[in-house]
Amino acid sequence: MSAPVKSYAAVDLGASSGRVMVGRVGPDSLELTEAHRFPNRPVRVPEGLRWDILGLYGGVLDGLKAAGPVDSVGIDSWAVDYGLLDADGALLGNPVHYRDPRTEGIAEKVWASLPAERLYAATGLQYAPFNTLYQLAAARGSAQLDRAERLLLIPDLISYWLTGEQGTELTNASTTQLIDPRTRDWAHGVASRLDIRLGLFAPLRQPGDPAGFLRPEVLEETGLSGPVPVTAVGSHDTASAVAAVPAEGERFAYICTGTWSLAGLELERPVLTEESRAANFTNELGLDGTVRYLRNIMGLWLLEESRRSWGEPGLDVLLPAAAEVPGLRSVVDAGDPAFLAPGRMPERIGEACRASGQPEPYTVAEATRCILDSLALAHSRAVREAQLLADRGVDVVHIVGGGARNALLCQLTADACGLPVVAGPAEAAAFGNVLVQARADGLVGDRADMRRLLARTQRLTRYEPRGDVARWREAEARLAAR
Repeated sequence: MSAPVKSYAAVDLGASSGRVMVGRVGPDSLELTEAHRFPNRPVRVPEGLRWDILGLYGGVLDGLKAAGPVDSVGIDSWAVDYGLLDADGALLGNPVHYRDPRTEGIAEKVWASLPAERLYAATGLQYAPFNTLYQLAAARGSAQLDRAERLLLIPDLISYWLTGEQGTELTNASTTQLIDPRTRDWAHGVASRLDIRLGLFAPLRQPGDPAGFLRPEVLEETGLSGPVPVTAVGSHDTASAVAAVPAEGERFAYICTGTWSLAGLELERPVLTEESRAANFTNELGLDGTVRYLRNIMGLWLLEESRRSWGEPGLDVLLPAAAEVPGLRSVVDAGDPAFLAPGRMPERIGEACRASGQPEPYTVAEATRCILDSLALAHSRAVREAQLLADRGVDVVHIVGGGARNALLCQLTADACGLPVVAGPAEAAAFGNVLVQARADGLVGDRADMRRLLARTQRLTRYEPRGDVARWREAEARLAAR
């Protein structure tokens, strides 16, 4: 009798689009197809920047309908943002977008009650102005928060609407800055000191835990035949993406590329030193007791926002032109919060170059090369510093996510790191989502088995470093000096 092949729906919500992917998994097979893709457009209303969560949920339902019969559903999304529910379980307004300016100046108020170094020692989370903790501090005293009886992070909110069951998946909870990465439980002392109600959160779930079944109304709307279970996956999309890094052994670094670049290591325990805090590394939780030790870098947001200003030229035009521009002519700090907000990205990049005494990129090709050189430089620095801070050497860098398709970025990252880069899979978050569901179903084994299956079945591209790494170090030094 042949081994079973099963189908799993991966709901994968990114900051600019959502998709429902269908993975077919067998002992020696792994295929992923797109059932439905839909835009994720934030909306600016009088009170600020908000997510169109109802539009997203509608896209999810359309995607499940297009997916056809599946054995399970899993949901992952971006981190930190949440919806508030009242006592009846009804949503209290559209979730606030993490790029909304409401958290400006909030961190300093939080640190007055709990100094930054103590907060890091307790939670291991890097400073980012949009962390859930700062969002909750900014919302203190608001009518919505005062009325709220439940807080659900975005993938948990979608799961609740699909199943009627509430839970808080751990990998995404670890981005709130309210989880202790050593105990993998809530940081009760932090919450108490900052007067944050942990009772707002639903009970914690682990990746692979059951999360309920599709409600009868959902089955009717999607045309699916029940029962269809929903499985908790690594619901932070980066946790799912890291689970889908097709690495052998432990001596690897990863860069999850998309709107953000998340560059770091997979560790067995967190790094909570003051040096780690000063370097702005984060300790987020992954599968099977692992820690995602990484740094957030602004990522392809810089290029996508620039493309929007330029009229959306295709990468097939931009990248060959950028490859002809001399490298490292101008670079910017890809982690600079000055690039966080939307709008005027090419102008802001030019202003940063001019302010630091570098040639300003005048052509689209020059600006594209500046962005890609800057990202490669930031990738290299993060990988190098992660190794030093965690005392873990690496032999290869894996690039997964949308940036794995950007051959120029992959090659420049190999050059800057002085290490081989293995690129792929591009749909890493969806693959990780599907594989956790398949593991919960007994079709695959541990993380090593998942990664071996990916390496056997997916197309990967290897980039060898070329040129002189010293040129990249010199560019980094020039940037730091300014």
